[in-house]
Amino acid sequence: MVARLVIAAPASGHGKTTVATGLLAAFAARGERVAPFKVGPDYIDPGYHALAAGRPGRNLDPVLVGEDLVGPLFAHGSAGTDLAVVEGVMGLYDGRTGAGEFGSTAHVARLLAAPVVLVVDATAQARSVAALIHGFRTFGDGIHIAGAILNRVGSDRHEQILRDACAEVGTPVLGVLRRHDAVAAPSRHLGLVPVVERSAEAAASVAALAGLVAASVDLDAVLAVARAAPPLCAPPWTPAVAEPVAGAPVVAVAGGPAFSFGYAETVELLAAAGAQVATVDPLRDEALPAGARALVVGGGFPEVYAEQLCANEPLRREVAALAAAGGAIAAECAGLLWLCRTLDGRPMCGVLDAEAVMTPSLTLGYRDAVALSDSVLAPAGTRVTGHEFHRTRVTPATGAAPAWAWREGRDGFVSGAVHASYLHLHWAGHPGFAHRLVASCV
Repeated sequence: MVARLVIAAPASGHGKTTVATGLLAAFAARGERVAPFKVGPDYIDPGYHALAAGRPGRNLDPVLVGEDLVGPLFAHGSAGTDLAVVEGVMGLYDGRTGAGEFGSTAHVARLLAAPVVLVVDATAQARSVAALIHGFRTFGDGIHIAGAILNRVGSDRHEQILRDACAEVGTPVLGVLRRHDAVAAPSRHLGLVPVVERSAEAAASVAALAGLVAASVDLDAVLAVARAAPPLCAPPWTPAVAEPVAGAPVVAVAGGPAFSFGYAETVELLAAAGAQVATVDPLRDEALPAGARALVVGGGFPEVYAEQLCANEPLRREVAALAAAGGAIAAECAGLLWLCRTLDGRPMCGVLDAEAVMTPSLTLGYRDAVALSDSVLAPAGTRVTGHEFHRTRVTPATGAAPAWAWREGRDGFVSGAVHASYLHLHWAGHPGFAHRLVASCV
């Protein structure tokens, strides 16, 4: 049985990522084999988790994959480890809008029967912290808040007041981080800057977090909390859903700083479906991997790298040639922008006769969608739940059918063997997508 705990908070901004990443790095430095997880559709925090743990950061999102897969995906990602640390999303009880706590940190903690450690920003708080913690402990059914880690504490006197208050409501204080101990990580319009864009600095930040948490948190007490979790009866998820496609076709997957958003299970599903998976970095590589029959392009920040993507004309031509030859291309969000004719006026791949521009407004939220057209991913009528998160707009592409429909409208394009959309999907919830795409290569 893997020891496990969930790092939660009353709201965003209390320091969950700092504490979760620091715990992963500190336990790894002690020789523990740690497995990192993130609740929700976030792509950036798992990158820092992976750097700290030395193994892929994975997402647990019942909205995207369904409740029944949360336990198996956890078992798959934590196999062979001693401790799993699950970082929550937003506030402990914040779930999908209009769906109560479904998809919340509390929901996932309950599905995993995992104890919760509450990270609380204690700035400008004294004894009132006890009322806050007591409220969170008593609000939800089946949630065990086993302790608190106090963040941004001002002084020894402040710390003692907070500890006394927590003792009043019977909540152990497992650690105290001071205000001056903050480890900064740069951010931009969609959150933290991904690890792949600042690898050296990110490694230094994670090392600093390991030292900070080791000095400020009672790691033995945290480990005891995690080991108190009851047995979890969930068979490990497997990416193998059908016989592998013969011929081992090469499927290129875009990576590098411009396209760093992707779930670890996507590559595992492609490989299990029989593909030879090869990475292509559109900022560096001027050609697709030799023999590539298909291309998968996830999300990221192409707008930040638009100049370099535009300058890589050889690769842009190869991608356009792959599409023209009937090669399968599946693109999400940033991948959609790259396939357009232009992005903020700069030439892109031109696979789609559409133009993309940055906008000041954020489009964000889960979407329940139905496929309007047969594609290399799914037949028409397939129902999915995905996530949309961007600050861009794409004009309709001529000569292409819409990919998805949801209550708010239509999204994406299907043209030949090209499927491009704003919708981020977790393929573990739809394992047939990978097999269908690989099979289209033969």
